[in-house]
Amino acid sequence: MISARRVSELWHRLDVTVRDLPLGLVLIAASLVPSLRGLGTEVGALPDRPYDALAVVALLLQGLPLAVRRRLPVVCLTLVSLGFAVDQLRGYHMFAGTALAISVLSTGAHLDRHRRATMLAFSVAFVPLSIALHQLGGQPATEFITFYLAIAFAWGIGSWLRSTRIAEAERRRRVAEETRTAERTRIARELHDVVTHHVTAMVVQAEAARYLTAAPDRLDQALTAVTDTGRRAITDLRHLLDLLNPDHGTEARTPPVGRLLTLVEQTRRAGQPVEFTEEGTPAASTGSADLVAYRIVQEALTNALKYAHGSRTSVQVRHSEREITVEVGTDGSGSGAGFSEGSGRGLAGLRERVEVLDGDFSAGPRTGGGFVVRARIPAGSPS
Repeated sequence: MISARRVSELWHRLDVTVRDLPLGLVLIAASLVPSLRGLGTEVGALPDRPYDALAVVALLLQGLPLAVRRRLPVVCLTLVSLGFAVDQLRGYHMFAGTALAISVLSTGAHLDRHRRATMLAFSVAFVPLSIALHQLGGQPATEFITFYLAIAFAWGIGSWLRSTRIAEAERRRRVAEETRTAERTRIARELHDVVTHHVTAMVVQAEAARYLTAAPDRLDQALTAVTDTGRRAITDLRHLLDLLNPDHGTEARTPPVGRLLTLVEQTRRAGQPVEFTEEGTPAASTGSADLVAYRIVQEALTNALKYAHGSRTSVQVRHSEREITVEVGTDGSGSGAGFSEGSGRGLAGLRERVEVLDGDFSAGPRTGGGFVVRARIPAGSPS
């Protein structure tokens, strides 16, 4: 059995002309029901006339054009207006006369060009029809004015629907643009975090290898460390490229357990003395907090290698059911100029990530020398 949702999907796949045609057919069928004859729109107070061959023409002109009321609104309005004029002048007073208000509303809602000219042409055409009906039926002018105002009101409703539709389309376009911008920013941050860290480590390791030519064993270890770092860089870059794949899921976005220790070991092989402490048990669901914590440690260690090479560095990560706290600091004892914010892009990006998750982030010089980065990241925050 086909579900209602499936039927709705199949219906909306049809061409808009096919979907609009049934409305016109319903009005035509209703006009042929004997009990509904003479109950249609009546302007001019002419006596009811039995249907004849011309009535069939008027009926078809008022019903069938509704099939193109959204695709060709001016054509629809013109044909329906002609059929309505014949209907009223002959006194058929068909139920299908309702199509005039529908066509006017549709024109106001779906016509994009020459809107004022179309409404002006319709208004001008209504004048001779009103005069003719007044002469034939003696109806006072106020009746025609009231009818025209009702039609103008239908046009106003259509115009309001059109403006609402345009505003919604603009909102969706703006949201899509903001989403694309946010995605570009996120990818730029990932590239900065991955490339900067690995390349910095490789540069430091390669520089150290230059002075180990007299110690083949240590030189081999240094070159092996460069190779391993390069492989990890390729792996992380592949993971980042997966983010651009439409089929990429969310299950691989958070670094697996143990990546922090691997990150610390890599930094140690690059010549940076790092003391690593990890306490507590991670929450069952950390959301994106694990990834942000990983990126904070990665960025801080990268800056330590670049600006405080050889300085004693401490990494402390604490897990709890509600949050993850991270603290990475140097003591200023290294040969470098001192751990700093560098270009500022990496730490600024981390600050934004933490604030998005309603956490706290700080980075600055510590008392007694060195630099420290601290962050509190609520666990369970959505990605």
